[in-house]
Amino acid sequence: MARSFPLSVHTTYQDLLQAHLVQAVSDIPGLPFLRDMGEKGKYWYARKRIGDRTLQKYIGPDTPEVRQRIDKAEAAGDERQAFERRSASLVAQLRAAGVPTLDRESGKVLNAMAKAGVFRLGGTLVGTHAFRLYSAELGVRFEDALAVTADVDIAAFENLKLVIEDEVDPALTETFKDLNLKPVAGIDRKNRPTKWTMGGEGGTEVEFLVPRMREESEVLKLEPLGVYAQALPFLNFLIAEPVAAVALYRSGVLVQIPRPERYAVHKLIVAARRHASSALKAKKDLAQAEILFEILGEDRPAELKEAFRVALETGPKWREAIESTLNKSAKLKEMVTGMH
Repeated sequence: MARSFPLSVHTTYQDLLQAHLVQAVSDIPGLPFLRDMGEKGKYWYARKRIGDRTLQKYIGPDTPEVRQRIDKAEAAGDERQAFERRSASLVAQLRAAGVPTLDRESGKVLNAMAKAGVFRLGGTLVGTHAFRLYSAELGVRFEDALAVTADVDIAAFENLKLVIEDEVDPALTETFKDLNLKPVAGIDRKNRPTKWTMGGEGGTEVEFLVPRMREESEVLKLEPLGVYAQALPFLNFLIAEPVAAVALYRSGVLVQIPRPERYAVHKLIVAARRHASSALKAKKDLAQAEILFEILGEDRPAELKEAFRVALETGPKWREAIESTLNKSAKLKEMVTGMH
């Protein structure tokens, strides 16, 4: 079983997360108001007049959690410096306790994207950077080998443009230019980059992804983020109902990541679909799935069981992939059998 952090470490992380969630609303200029978009639902925006035009910034869907953050943000007022000092102190405590932190390059990239509004506008951090953040979320230590990556993968739903009438500011092309991230020429005939890389061998790479909902989709535009994304199958399951998390860099970077139980089940699917040339990645998929199944089976069995059920019932390709992976791991097969 994975080693747990002391309860005090988990509590410190939750304090840091709550402080960031409230501050994120405080940082949006203008007065919050609720927009009723009919069948699309109700969403909170902040409205501010600048000269003769009105600026509207997206806050989030109308949920009890978002309402609570708006109330607390109004009460908190303009205390940005106090927030920075307190958050930096909490980050230092977590770093000292051994909670995974961001490397300098990834930290700079995620911090700049968060400031531009990538995560506020529906971007979800996926891949190993998301996995690293489950250490604090679940209160457990991971082996270092399971959580090493220089890649930053961001996924979002294409149809977010239907409810989010807002966009990143500054544009990501400007942000990436400042970070020395350059577009990578891909296989797209129209030369629409979905991947950006920092100069030098082994430099940080940023890739944008979108769920493939139609067979012919290869590259799609993520309107609120103003970038193109590579369409991949099975992503819609992974990024449904993401959760907030704080990555440890400076005073913390507020992002959103997949639910851990969905991440665990998704790894069963992608491990089976890796090309033979990606055997090492498939091995890492399996190892990440095993540790998450072990922890969640103990701490959040109902959520894990539900995510597994949803994936199995989605379709035959999903079931085949899951069964193929379970046949390669006696440990996972035993844990899954124990869930029923």
